[in-house]
Amino acid sequence: MKQNILPAIRLTLVCIVIFIIAYPALIWLIAQAAPAHGEGQTVVVNGKKIGYLLEGQSFTNDHYFNGRPSAAGYNAAASSGSNKGPSNPEYLQQVQDRIDSFLVHNPTVKKELIPSDLVTASGSGLDPDISLQGAMVQVDRIAKTRNINKEKLISLIEMNIEKSSLNNIQKINVLKVNIALDQLK
Repeated sequence: MKQNILPAIRLTLVCIVIFIIAYPALIWLIAQAAPAHGEGQTVVVNGKKIGYLLEGQSFTNDHYFNGRPSAAGYNAAASSGSNKGPSNPEYLQQVQDRIDSFLVHNPTVKKELIPSDLVTASGSGLDPDISLQGAMVQVDRIAKTRNINKEKLISLIEMNIEKSSLNNIQKINVLKVNIALDQLK
């Protein structure tokens, strides 16, 4: 029995040192080298904190670009997907409701042109980005409600295109583009 207990105690102590002390310390050191020292990229406009670049937010006003729906209610503490599959009737109804709502607010857009990212939530429920197509289909609505030239809005979108580091897909950070939208004259 002694020959089993002593190695188990030693292994437990080694695991405690590695997983409770060394690993968290390493991650903390890496975070200190990151922008904002691991505190996230807080966005401040006119001295007021308005959000985080890496966290999706609810924009429902017709004056703004709408982001991706959230299954977590945009609550980072409850980050999650809906866990409902594409054949789940409740999920399908939810997507249909989002499509119907989008069409009410964007009457110039045909149903088949609505990109899926505007009516389906991401896996985390906190995706801060939409596709380039997702931004472009909202141009007519925003141009009308803000009385802005469409070409000016398209130029604004093009200035805010980001490319995904993994797969080179073009995307738009909704918070960034809405801040830029508010700064248009």
